[in-house]
Amino acid sequence: MGFARTCSVALVGVDGVVVEVQADLEPGVAAFTLVGLPDKSLTESKDRVRAAVVNSGGEWPQKKLTVGLSPASVPKGGSGFDLAIACAALGASERIDPRVLADIVMIGELGLDGRVRPVRGVLPAVLAAAEAGYEQVVVPESAAAEASLVPGVSVLGVRSLRQLIAVLTDEPVPDEDPDEQGRTDPLAGLRMPGTGAATGMHSMGAAQHDHEHDLADVVGQLSARTAVEVAAAGGHHLFLEGPPGAGKTMLAERLPAVLPRLHRSESLEATAVHSVAGLLPPGKPLVDVAPYCAPHHSATMQALVGGGQGVARPGAVSLAHRGVLFLDETPEFSSRALDALRQPLESGHVVIARSAGVVRFPARFLMVLAANPCPCGRFSQRDTLCECSPSMIRRYQARLSGPLLDRVDLRVEVDRVTRSQLTERGARGESTETVADRVREARARAAARLTDTPWRTNSEVPGRELRSRWYASPGAMDDAERSLERGVLTARGLDRVLRVAWTVADLAGRDRPGVADVTLALQLRTGVPRGVPMAIGASR
Repeated sequence: MGFARTCSVALVGVDGVVVEVQADLEPGVAAFTLVGLPDKSLTESKDRVRAAVVNSGGEWPQKKLTVGLSPASVPKGGSGFDLAIACAALGASERIDPRVLADIVMIGELGLDGRVRPVRGVLPAVLAAAEAGYEQVVVPESAAAEASLVPGVSVLGVRSLRQLIAVLTDEPVPDEDPDEQGRTDPLAGLRMPGTGAATGMHSMGAAQHDHEHDLADVVGQLSARTAVEVAAAGGHHLFLEGPPGAGKTMLAERLPAVLPRLHRSESLEATAVHSVAGLLPPGKPLVDVAPYCAPHHSATMQALVGGGQGVARPGAVSLAHRGVLFLDETPEFSSRALDALRQPLESGHVVIARSAGVVRFPARFLMVLAANPCPCGRFSQRDTLCECSPSMIRRYQARLSGPLLDRVDLRVEVDRVTRSQLTERGARGESTETVADRVREARARAAARLTDTPWRTNSEVPGRELRSRWYASPGAMDDAERSLERGVLTARGLDRVLRVAWTVADLAGRDRPGVADVTLALQLRTGVPRGVPMAIGASR
């Protein structure tokens, strides 16, 4: 009888569980049994592993082989167990010393010819292995850079099973031809259908690397530009309402470049989600800039918050983690999908319950909503171009529920661009680089104030903490409190006004919000003009 064991990782959402892969050989009729709650794709690994071992020059044991995946109570799926199953079987047949395999975590899919193929979720899998105390990890060569992001772990990238066998048995390592660079691997199977660049799920560079999206290209729209700056500085959600062609989408596309680069921990969080979804760009394993996700308005609730058939996959809110989620033509989204956003907006994560278990995905994002004022888009208080009836306008605007809008800190009306604004020469607004510098300074002030707390931006601070520790100047909140008494603001809205006021004060370099800061925050919150200037940058 032969026995060997090694380790792999099962992913539950973006969390990993280290799985011990045990192989046992006994005399009897040649058979291959896989136990331990595997799914269909994992059950099929029996045929892949057998063909890979034979085509790699190994001898498949002609005995009864039983492979167990422990703990058996954890659902396991995917092809990432192939490499561990093959090595455990070879260890049981004494082709590899079983003692060498015991403390190694192996992640990778095997082709029928023995090549080691990449799989989704390498980064969260290696993170789980490191947290469990393992120091050696074997991954596909194409995923070695991603796995190396985890400190304290020795990563071995291999191209084929032959190479791994040679390394583990101290034999000469054979040369393998690398895959052609720049060519999409048809066998990788990393991309989920419908999550390509056409869906808007991608990462946009920071200001110094994203010259195609400059705020200076936006004509006019002083109020909307100020709202974008405040949203970036404090992490506040934004609602842009205006006619078609006014620049709502332009402003949203330029918001990620205004946001600061992600910290190391934030980068690992965002990279883990993109790794599970199979959206990491080739040659760039670390997501270090704010992701930008703009799903189409026909997206389902599962596409937005995550889910799907079988193993739950991250949705748009998780792909936008630590970045921007832009919902263009927001009233055209289904009401169920929009209302499903209310919970992640408050908690910063999504919990998806399925019969196979509960999955938790991170979802702390900056949401930007864009909508027309009416179905035709031409409704305005200043002209009569709109042909929609009052009932049509009410039904259209009612598609955005009050509880959802109550969670949006900033509400701005984007005006129609005039001919003089378009044709005026030399009149350009501030560039993305200028605004981004101001945003970084404001975030640094907020971070210094929030030292020794679990929060980093003003939008994350709970209302009770704001009211008890970081209050405004005496009398500054009087107008906002009167709005609460009149029913213009809810209790949540009053807290959000104070959060926005702190962000405005940080941008202006003041120690605490004053009357002007709170008034501007109230104007941004309600969308009602209150006679305060909107140019924060120009007032400094």
